[in-house]
Amino acid sequence: MSNSYAQPILRTADLSEGLRVVERLLGIADLRDLEVDLDARISSPHFLSRVLALLPDADWWAEGEGDGASDMGVDPMAHLPIWLRRWAGTPETVEPFLKAVGDSPATVRWDFNAWPEAPEVDLGVGGTRGAFVTLCAHARDLDLEEPAADHTVFIHVKQVEAERAPWLAAQVGLRVIGDLVMAPH
Repeated sequence: MSNSYAQPILRTADLSEGLRVVERLLGIADLRDLEVDLDARISSPHFLSRVLALLPDADWWAEGEGDGASDMGVDPMAHLPIWLRRWAGTPETVEPFLKAVGDSPATVRWDFNAWPEAPEVDLGVGGTRGAFVTLCAHARDLDLEEPAADHTVFIHVKQVEAERAPWLAAQVGLRVIGDLVMAPH
């Protein structure tokens, strides 16, 4: 299995605007097998409590040299800051998750069946390995290493179909605003 490649198409201080752009992109995608993956770097006991109330089965691990993790049966509050991940969720969890994480850096990745055919750039339907959209809340990058006051929307494509990203951005009235980068997963 190979990683997808992602390219930013929107940076905004308005989280609702980011979600609207994601909805428009999802409107042109083949949403069969739609899943949502959620990630966050959480330092605050308050935000961690809110996220765990929403996602009690989320995986987590201590950041840096810490030794705590969800599979150890220990209290995550004792191991802040932590990384938290919930794979294969439903779209209904997105807005409650973004509210629960507060200003913690977080990503929501929509994983679906395919992008549409892009005849203007000589591409057929884009398959599952490169069919994602990610919203980075309070972060500029997919790895959540660049905290920010704003939010970024990324389109994921296969590396060999890099021209699909600008084409997709144009379909929702935007353009790419940064380099194509390998996604972490």
